[in-house]
This record gives sequence, structure tokens and C-alpha cells, in this order.
Amino acid sequence: MPRLLVDTRPLRASPAYARLWWGLGLSQIGAQVTVMAVGLEVYHLTGSTFAVGLLGIFALVPTILLGLYGGALADAFDRKKVALAAAGVTVVGTGGLVLHSILGLTSTVVLYVLAAVTAAGASMSAPVRMAIIPRLVGNDLLPAANALGTMTGSIALTVGPMLGGFLAAFVGYGWTYTVDLALFMFALYALVRLPPMPPERATVGHHTNDAGDAGDVSEVADAADEPSRRVGFRAVWEGFRFLADRPNIRMTFVLDIVAMVTAMPRVLFPAVGAVLIGGGETTAGQLTAAIAIGSLLASAFSGGLTRVRRQGVAIVVAIVAFGLCTSAFGIVLLLLGRSSGERPGVVVWGLVVGGLCLVGAGACDAISAVFRQTVLQAATPDHLRGRLQGIFIVVVTGGPRLGDLVLGGSAERFGEALTAFGGGLACVAIVLALAAWQRGFLRYDARHPTP
Repeated sequence: MPRLLVDTRPLRASPAYARLWWGLGLSQIGAQVTVMAVGLEVYHLTGSTFAVGLLGIFALVPTILLGLYGGALADAFDRKKVALAAAGVTVVGTGGLVLHSILGLTSTVVLYVLAAVTAAGASMSAPVRMAIIPRLVGNDLLPAANALGTMTGSIALTVGPMLGGFLAAFVGYGWTYTVDLALFMFALYALVRLPPMPPERATVGHHTNDAGDAGDVSEVADAADEPSRRVGFRAVWEGFRFLADRPNIRMTFVLDIVAMVTAMPRVLFPAVGAVLIGGGETTAGQLTAAIAIGSLLASAFSGGLTRVRRQGVAIVVAIVAFGLCTSAFGIVLLLLGRSSGERPGVVVWGLVVGGLCLVGAGACDAISAVFRQTVLQAATPDHLRGRLQGIFIVVVTGGPRLGDLVLGGSAERFGEALTAFGGGLACVAIVLALAAWQRGFLRYDARHPTP
């Protein structure tokens, strides 16, 4: 049993990593509190699921631009300084949400803009943080550090939405956003305490990382890819050019986009809590947390996944199961029916059974994420890893936001129940079609990683 659990050695080996892990873990909880609160506030002001979905579109553009640019910055400048700059953007966005509430404003446009600012900061910082962690723990402890990061993300997705729904219901939106701002200070402290992290020059041979661990590196770049501050469109384009000729890495991105656009039902939760299951904001938070509970369970007991070699097959199976779980959630909603107004109480069986469907969806999504990240890391050369991680961040954050718009628009026309049911089935059909088209992806072997 201990061999199935998460390895905590990185926390003991690197004090800088331990501070960053704790700081980012707490700040991720705060970020999820705000994501839930902003969605609830928009729904409260408009009564429209489509309006909640528009939050995703307003955040999508900065997510794409700064996610890609952040990856290029991670390969060119001191990563500590880039991370601090991104943190400043996040503070501005969250602080704006606090002021919006304190001043008693009710503008959804302002909420959209501030949500976009916070998304910009998060998208810019994520690939930089991913590039920092190997420097802190060394290659030997990197898998354990990634597992710890997955666990904190799952905990944040479990605790944050429930806390956000509770705070929004009982203390108001202003205090809810203030909690996020306070928790983010722990991450800011951890970033300030980091050592300087200028980009390493491409070398061959032995080196020592920032944690004091020795390791081997190979030549990772030619002269043009030395840390020459080249961070414009050409640098970003090199990552896309590499991706265009690597079908296995490309399929991991495409499959994730399909799953998130067709079958991630989170945008439906405010309406589900109001008129189908009942319970309002609290139910919406619980349903969101159910997905994260499944992810947490899968990541906490992920030791056995290291023995899986046919990782392409594993990704396809996990995403198909994800779609089926979303369709099962839709069936629960269909059985509940839609009332003419808001439900005065909670339909307990609907919350329990629907929540279990979402727990299954979260577990499948986490398993897919483990293998998609593994394929990306194993098949990408080091000198392009920052830029590919930038593309990865765009996919994993932009896909769900685009899905919010698609499913939100569908719910306005067909209802939340049919949207969840049909979206899950569409996910299954598209993924199986893609797998049949790209059969080489099903033959991917972790013992011989090929991009």
C-alpha cells in the first residue's frame, strides 16, 4: 500500500520547493474560490447559464496569448522574476474583484474583464512554475514532485468550490474574493524566497541544480536557442512547428480539447443547483467539488499507473469513460426534470447519484492528465519544454473555458440535462473516431517514447 501513495521526498530534499508547494497549494484553493464566486455572481446578476459561459470566452484570449508567451519567457529570462511579474497581474485582477464588490457595482462587463486579468496572470505563471520545479528538486525527484502538484491541484478543486459556494452564500462576494487575495500571499512569499533562476546555457555533461543535486544534461539547443532573450512570435512558433510533426504529442492535446469542449459540465452547475437538484450556490459548489474528489482519489492512489506501457490506449479509455460518466450525470438530471421555478429544497438522491457520476468523471480526467503529461515530458526535448508547456497550459485551461461557452449555449436551447447527456455521448463518439484515425497513437509505448 505505501508504494501506491504519493512520495513526499521532494518536500524534505528542497526547502525552496516545500515553500513553493505549500504556497501554491493554498493559492490554488483561493483561485478556485474566486472561480466559483465569479460564476455565481454572474448567474445571480443575469439568471443566465450562457452569461456564465461567457466568462470562459473573456478569459480565453489572455489564456492563449500569455500561456504561450509565458512558455517562451521561461526559456529566456530569470524565471523567478517572470513568476513575480505574473503574480503581480493576479493580484491586480483579484484586488479589482474585491473593489468591485466593496463599491457595490453590479456590472457583468467589469466582472468579465477582471476574470480575464486573473486568467492572464495564472496562464503566464503556470509554464514558468513548471520550468522552475525541475531546478529545485532534480531529475530523480521530478516524478514525485509532479505527483505532489497533482494532489494539491485536486485538493484545491475539492475544497475551493465548496468554500467559494459557502462564502458567497453566507458572507457575500467581497469577503469571498478577499479570502482568495489573502491565500495568494503565501504563494507570493514562496516566490520571493526563491533563488535567482536565470536560464541555463546549453551544455554537455555534468551540472548541479538549484537544490544542490547533481545530474546529467545533454545538449539541448543550438546557438540560436541559447538564452538570447528571443521571446517573440518566432520563439513561440518553434513550439508549434515541433508539435505539427509529432502526432503522438498532438493527439494528447486534441483529445483533451474534445473532452473539455463536449463533456465538462461545470458551467451547468449554477442552474442545476437552482432549478434541478436545489440548494443553490452550496449545491453548485458540491458538484464542482465532486469532480475534484474523483481527481484526488485517482492521484492519491496513482502508483500503479507507472506500470502502464500502452499510454495512448490508457488516454483513450480514460476519456471515453469520462464522457460516459458525464452522460450518466445527464440521465440523473433528466430523471429529475425541470421545475417552473427554483427548488425550495435539495433532492438528496439527485445530489448523491449525480455527485457519484461526477466523482467518476473526475477520476477519469485525472488518469488522462497523468498520461498526457507523461507523454509530453518524455517525448519533448528540454530546450522546447517551456514552450510546449505553454501550449499545454493553453489547452488545459482554454479547453474548459471554450467548453463553458459551448455547453452554456446548448443549455439555453436544450436544457442542462440534455446538454450533459448529449455532450458525454458526443465526447465518446469523437474520441473513438480519432483513435481509429490515428492508430499509431494506440501503439505508443512508454518504453520507447516517440513524439
